[in-house]
Amino acid sequence: MSQQPTVAVLGLGAMGHAFAANLLKKGFETHVWNRTASRADSLVKGGAIQGKTVRETVEGVDVVITMLTDGKTTQAVFEGHDGLLAGLKQGAIIAQMGTLGVEATDTLIALLGQQRPDAVFIDAPVSGTKTPAENAQIVVLASGDRAAAANVEPVFAAISKGVKWLGEAGRASKMKLVVNAWLISMMEGIAESAQLAEELGFTTDELWDVLEGGPLAVPYIKGKMEMFKSGDYTPQMHLTWALKDINLALKAGENRQLPVMKRISETWQSAVDAGYGEQDLSVVYRYLGSNIK
Repeated sequence: MSQQPTVAVLGLGAMGHAFAANLLKKGFETHVWNRTASRADSLVKGGAIQGKTVRETVEGVDVVITMLTDGKTTQAVFEGHDGLLAGLKQGAIIAQMGTLGVEATDTLIALLGQQRPDAVFIDAPVSGTKTPAENAQIVVLASGDRAAAANVEPVFAAISKGVKWLGEAGRASKMKLVVNAWLISMMEGIAESAQLAEELGFTTDELWDVLEGGPLAVPYIKGKMEMFKSGDYTPQMHLTWALKDINLALKAGENRQLPVMKRISETWQSAVDAGYGEQDLSVVYRYLGSNIK
């Protein structure tokens, strides 16, 4: 059996932390870094090696996963004397797994081409949220030179239930925007439909009973309707992140007519401004209910 690649995970939010934990469970030598160092405490107890700087964290590893909040933050981690590119070993793989949008992804691809053409860049955002990530049930949307990235395959297998390869680097980030636009549209749709049901005298349970067993009974939506019912909006995906993603999608699709997405962006911005941003995106149901005429 061939030796497993060594891995570094940069960014230990809900998703990155889950990736690192699953890699440790599968026996990978795992190096970790986060701007707030305490996020790594439980991982270090589980055997992770914590770096003081990004450069120190990635030195000598075969695969680097970046899972950071946005393009600006990610580029800052890539660059500089103590950055990723400075410490990356010859021929290593970078799997960029955050949702950064088209422009930021293209910037990173160009940056590697200029500064580290030896490295392999895999654009690999994921479909899934906190709990699926913790259970290694996300789907990786990957793009880039698969033939040159053999070491990334066992890493993806350890943190996901499957990988969809989509061609040249950059295409996966584009597809991620499409997938998230659909997810966000579904979320707004069920939130408004549940509000209408309540107005007409039906509970969320009654609405689901009608949907269940038919083509409209999306399991993801059932979980969100449970949040409507319980009032517990512990975040699987923060509303602020979802708003960021719908705005990235609108920017990428600015030449198209996307009126529903534009309206969702406006509504969700209002919800964030009203203080709902750090809760799960399903909290839009509560926000809509708070504005009953």
